[in-house]
Amino acid sequence: MKPQTKEILDSARSLHFAGIGGISMSTIALLALKKGYTVTGSDRSESDAVKKLIATGIPVTIGHLPKSVEGKDAVIYTAALGMDNPELARAKELGIPLISRGEFLGYLMCDYNTRIGVSGTHGKTTTTSMIAHLFESAGYDPTVANGAILPKIGSAYRAGGQDYFVYEACEYKDSFLSFEPSIAVITNLELDHTDYFDSLEAIIASFQKAIEPSHAVVANIDSENVIKALVGYEGWVISISLTDENADFSPRDLRYEHGTGVYTLCRKGIPLCEIRLPVIGEFNVYNSLCASAVAITCGIEPTDIAAAFPSFSGAARRFERKGVAKGIAVYDDYAHHPDEIKATLEAATRLGYERIFCVFQPHTYSRTHDLLPQFEAAFGAADQVIFADIYAARETDTKGVSSALLAKDTGGLYLPSFEAIADYLAETAKAGDLILTMGAGDVYKVAGMVLERIK
Repeated sequence: MKPQTKEILDSARSLHFAGIGGISMSTIALLALKKGYTVTGSDRSESDAVKKLIATGIPVTIGHLPKSVEGKDAVIYTAALGMDNPELARAKELGIPLISRGEFLGYLMCDYNTRIGVSGTHGKTTTTSMIAHLFESAGYDPTVANGAILPKIGSAYRAGGQDYFVYEACEYKDSFLSFEPSIAVITNLELDHTDYFDSLEAIIASFQKAIEPSHAVVANIDSENVIKALVGYEGWVISISLTDENADFSPRDLRYEHGTGVYTLCRKGIPLCEIRLPVIGEFNVYNSLCASAVAITCGIEPTDIAAAFPSFSGAARRFERKGVAKGIAVYDDYAHHPDEIKATLEAATRLGYERIFCVFQPHTYSRTHDLLPQFEAAFGAADQVIFADIYAARETDTKGVSSALLAKDTGGLYLPSFEAIADYLAETAKAGDLILTMGAGDVYKVAGMVLERIK
């Protein structure tokens, strides 16, 4: 954290959050309120998150208006906003300090004794959720800042004690370089966020910097890129692996029951306890190994870990069951990277459904364009893929890529609206089928629309 950031925030009393409706921004806004700041916010549209913030007493303006920042001591902004945003431009004109979301979260963490930062291309939200669940179940009182809602508490945020701060560490625009974790976690590492990172080497270098302040790193050594990120690290490496029994933590006798992993958790090959996961897929076995390694490192007994996992209810939008109608199951998942899509669909095949319909909404033009060959190879486990239009997020279409192109190259179906997709699925799906909506945008809306039509 920059010294001037600490100086500004130590003396500040009123903070404005530009883009407050995002899951991470809304979480840190609540943490700021708890810390005693006067908090206001703005967002481009009303959402459930915005409604909850208003209910807690935080005024939120819909739309980014220059006057919203006037009289504030500092403006906290999300990386999704450019410096041409009307609020950020006005703050700059008035000399009001601009502080990124990552910088502010890094400042908040200074109050906590042990800071556990979960990073990785895939699985960081679920792993953060698992760690929070294991700590709570063992009687610990963690403060949590996650990237998705935890169903148990109905929020991505948990205000706990000062001993443990468990947080999701996002690599986008190097935001996690503002943090100083005591224990860092790297679940895996692949090329992503190609609108910012121009190469795999660049993202590996970013992870190397991110783990530098930590005294320990829980690392998935089955990932070649994670191993590269550990080069030069001088702290304590706590390794996890599905295949190497010499790793610090590994599974023995791994099997899948209705798609969910069951295994004996071992430390250096020595059995500790049986883990029974309620969430599907090999990727969640990896996530559980990372979470267990963190928990044991922080003093939680293996027996308490074994007792806690069966009641883990996952995180919102992580293979989340939305409902069943006329024998048709509807799930929603946040997967938006080709590796995530492939892993989730392959895990879904273990559930025994007749057919799998995947509704995919690509997220950003840059990711779709730069990873196009990987996307074209990611949907093999689905019986049919329906593509929705690309969710632009922070971008404009300058790449010449489209969902129609993806559908053509994969033998899928492109439909131009959520209504058309929902109508098609309601007419086509039959009892025994699985419908899975996937993507980091607003494709989750299709799940509810389909259920309404089927019913």
